[in-house]
Amino acid sequence: MTGLPEHAGEPIVPLRRTGRWAAAAVLAVLAAMAVSFVVTTPALRLDLVAGYLFEKSIMRGLLLTVELTVLAMLVGLVLGTALAIMRLSGNPLLRWVAAAYVWLFRGTPILVQLLFWFFLGAVMPRVSLGIPFGPEFFSAPVNVLITPFTAAILGLGLNEAAYMAEIVRAGIGSVDRGQREAAEALGMRPALVYRRVILPQAARVIVPPTANETISMLKLTSLVLVIGLPDLLTSAQLIYGRNFQQIPLLIVASLWYLVLTTLLTFAQSRLERRLGRSDVQAGGHA
Repeated sequence: MTGLPEHAGEPIVPLRRTGRWAAAAVLAVLAAMAVSFVVTTPALRLDLVAGYLFEKSIMRGLLLTVELTVLAMLVGLVLGTALAIMRLSGNPLLRWVAAAYVWLFRGTPILVQLLFWFFLGAVMPRVSLGIPFGPEFFSAPVNVLITPFTAAILGLGLNEAAYMAEIVRAGIGSVDRGQREAAEALGMRPALVYRRVILPQAARVIVPPTANETISMLKLTSLVLVIGLPDLLTSAQLIYGRNFQQIPLLIVASLWYLVLTTLLTFAQSRLERRLGRSDVQAGGHA
């Protein structure tokens, strides 16, 4: 008697997963059908897709889409960080103002916000700065100050700030309170504590959802179509408004959105791996 089970010497046979193979076969058939549809459907006009892919107005619209994404995310990140710090402040007035901002901008559709900024000149023809009931130091027409581009940045950026505020607040909350207390015990001012101690440690929680928000913002920029800003989608629409080739031009726009989204997703994965290695190294030194 060796004490070993009766079948200990027999080879281990992996469990057959029939459902997995069946699902793979169904997906392969669907993929083949999709490829066949694209290749054999003349109405898709793949020749036009290739011809307009690098057309000048499409390239200008693509550049404007990237500019809107970057600027709106910068506004959202900076203002969202300030709002998150206000939400965590000991001052009840600051907490209330920040909470009201998040409630307002998260509770109304972003399309409505874009249109609001675009049509603001209809109810407020001029904006002025000065002493109440006294002299004005500055005055200008609202329609001159808030161009379609400015309206797009305000609409996208201020809306994004409400979401970034919650992301940053969650990241700050993930940092152990003892880190703040230790920094304050060393005589560091609150602003310096946030900048040098709390925010760098909160970055590992803030970065992944911020990257997702950037990808979402890239696609949300297509909403500026309603205010006539010639971004990627608007440029495609202007072209198919002349030649009535809607589907080929929409494919062109979709391909560029896919390219940009793929690049951002790749950058996000690299950044997350970098942060992951930093956490592992920090744990090893600890």
